[in-house]
Amino acid sequence: MDVAGLLADGYSRIAGSVHRVLQDVDDDLLSVEPEPGSNTIAWLVWHLTRVQDDHLADAFGRGQVWTSDGWVERFGLPLPAEDTGYGHGPGEVAAVRVGADLLVGYHDAVHARSAALLDTVDADALDRVVDTRWDPPVTLGVRLVSVLADDLQHVGQAAYLRGLLERRTGGQERGADD
Repeated sequence: MDVAGLLADGYSRIAGSVHRVLQDVDDDLLSVEPEPGSNTIAWLVWHLTRVQDDHLADAFGRGQVWTSDGWVERFGLPLPAEDTGYGHGPGEVAAVRVGADLLVGYHDAVHARSAALLDTVDADALDRVVDTRWDPPVTLGVRLVSVLADDLQHVGQAAYLRGLLERRTGGQERGADD
């Protein structure tokens, strides 16, 4: 089995879904909370991208795109540079107020880095332990599938939220497969 090809396909599905969620979206919609204290589209996309950036950088011993390529400065969020969104409460979620172009740009940069890293993975590499803080220790294969599953879940939430908010505000209708 072509492990790198399989991983590339999975991660490209995240990127394609992020693009569909953010395509032609009203930037004001990105920061709307459907209920007080709930996640926004902007936060969901930022968070899933930060998780992918952070976790793959760590697993492959690389720097994060967020800090090394200046995205932390471009976003200008009132959050620590190392923040990925894990454990955020309503205040931190609301602080992620950015436009679709910035979210897409950062996600594309992370996806390009991820694709290059994933292209180096073969079946033997999947067994390499990348995190000993867990019992059992986390292997590269488990970490890559975990990030893939988490990111797909969050981009699905963002897609659902966009559809919900657009219907509430009388915005653009989207097809059932969007």
